[in-house]
Amino acid sequence: MAASKRFKTTYPGIFYRETRRIGGAGIERVYYAVYKRDSKIIETKVGRQYSDDMTPARASIIRAQLIEGKRITRKESRLVSQKEESKMKWTISAIWEEYKRRKPDLKGLITDQNRYDIHLKKFHNMTTDNITTSMIDDLRLSLAQSGKKPGTIKNVLELLRRIISFGIKKGLFPNEQVKVQFEMPLLNNEKTEDLSVSQLQSLFTAIEETKYKKAGKMMLFALYTGMRRGEIFNLKWEHIDWDRGFINLVGMDDGLGAKSGQCERIPLNDLACQLLKTISHRPSPYVFPGKAGARMVDIRKQANAIKKAAGLPDDFRPFHGLRHVYASMAASTGKISMYELQKLMTHKSPVMTQRYAHLRDDALKKASQVTSEALSHVFDSVNTSPTK
Repeated sequence: MAASKRFKTTYPGIFYRETRRIGGAGIERVYYAVYKRDSKIIETKVGRQYSDDMTPARASIIRAQLIEGKRITRKESRLVSQKEESKMKWTISAIWEEYKRRKPDLKGLITDQNRYDIHLKKFHNMTTDNITTSMIDDLRLSLAQSGKKPGTIKNVLELLRRIISFGIKKGLFPNEQVKVQFEMPLLNNEKTEDLSVSQLQSLFTAIEETKYKKAGKMMLFALYTGMRRGEIFNLKWEHIDWDRGFINLVGMDDGLGAKSGQCERIPLNDLACQLLKTISHRPSPYVFPGKAGARMVDIRKQANAIKKAAGLPDDFRPFHGLRHVYASMAASTGKISMYELQKLMTHKSPVMTQRYAHLRDDALKKASQVTSEALSHVFDSVNTSPTK
């Protein structure tokens, strides 16, 4: 049925159109009023049959109020709200609240809120025209002087820039020219953590002897699969595809799931499978549940205790570091292509995987040398060589 078709009612100046019902099946009527104001014909929507409990009689009453000037149209109401909104003092705090309101499924909200509360207190009640490039630079320097890492500093500055950019994009301060500059710290994210054979043996011993059994199994699972900490936290039993031998990494909106935000899957190898079979199915959907069977949110204290007991370097990150160890060992075999490694690590771009390329090259060089040595033995056995 054409949405533009009008249906008359018994009330003068009131008609309706039929459209699909909001939030349910079926059809409902949307009522409109037509009237004159200042010799101009105005047509305005007054309400829906079910959503607004609108009837022709009620629509007629509203029409009369509109004619007498006792009521304004929905469009006029929106314009009034926009004018009031434009008069509002848009502080950084107000913009941040509006940002969250318009993005209810914001990924990583908890982390961003913590950064905002801890590091951006100075800017809460400031408007954008009060913020200068010098203030941004002071924030960067103060964070650096307090010992914050470049990555942390970059994330804090990026959050402030994102809030301001949101305000500009949504026209919350259209008459202001925001000219602040953000000088981001240089990052070196190419660090590839690795462990020697003796360090791995020490880690296995520490895990075997620790009282933190769950943390130990989670660390082993990171080593066996290369999964990220957040992916392990979010792992549910329903994500284990025992029949096909895969683990489904389901993306989450809070930043703790698959990093790509999409559903990925990685193979369930023998070591990971054996470890999963040692875990009892508690009354929780999670493989490694937190308190009361809910999702795990933090296990740093226990993981760091195991790291310390194993004598690992202070800067070794228990979960992310073991993910690197997994990737390094896979690349070192020389049997896995960079494309396959990218898929195993669920990297969105092959650029991230290239940090392990030299390990694969080393393995290929060793394989080539083995071949060279084998040929040398053949040549020696006949006391001759093509190079002589």
